[in-house]
Amino acid sequence: LSFYWTAQVIKNVVQCTVAGTTATWWLFPHEANSCCSQGVRDSYWRSITTSFGSICLGSLIVAIIQATRELVNSIRSQDDSNGLLLCIADCILSCLESMAEYFNKWAYVYVGIYGYSFMEASVNVMNLFKSRGWTAIIADVLVDTVLLMVSAGVGLLTGILAVLVATAMGQGATTLFAAFLLGMLVGFVLCSTLFSLVSSAVNAVIVLFAEAPREFQQNYPELSQEMLTAYRSAYPDEFVY
Repeated sequence: LSFYWTAQVIKNVVQCTVAGTTATWWLFPHEANSCCSQGVRDSYWRSITTSFGSICLGSLIVAIIQATRELVNSIRSQDDSNGLLLCIADCILSCLESMAEYFNKWAYVYVGIYGYSFMEASVNVMNLFKSRGWTAIIADVLVDTVLLMVSAGVGLLTGILAVLVATAMGQGATTLFAAFLLGMLVGFVLCSTLFSLVSSAVNAVIVLFAEAPREFQQNYPELSQEMLTAYRSAYPDEFVY
């Protein structure tokens, strides 16, 4: 449990930091004009101080589900007599994990922007989307899927590269297979870590576009017009700005 919890906390600290930085860029451009600007430092400080409790709470929920799934899978590998029940339990836990992570990613945007508690942020961000009629819009966000496919592609390429290097060194079949797995894993993890910043920024932009479109229009009129045109074209019924 501690492993999953720590991993989730680190991931969500990054997500809240990115959300806070994106909000600063959105509302106060002069405070977030570089990688070491005040907006970045302040957002990170809030994530590891005043918002850290909210981050830990939401992370614990997902970590408990993940740890329980791991326990169920471990039991399945050792006991085939209750395979059907354990399979059903694993399916239910998988659905719960997906739902928790889905709500968490939007809630942490509000935590990073406003410093709300986890429960308050979860309710407020969902109310925001409902009031705007954006429930269908956020359900169609495919950024995470695209980034996952790119990460998998990069992992495959790094695995092939590792095999080529091992082949050039005259290694055997077993070593080639191990090199492929290691190279693929390293490439996938590194790429996923970098792309998590992009995913967090996109989530923050969607929330801010629903929350503060006028400020975006004032600070970045060209970008605002491009987003308005794109959203109106894709969602003519839901998008009423």
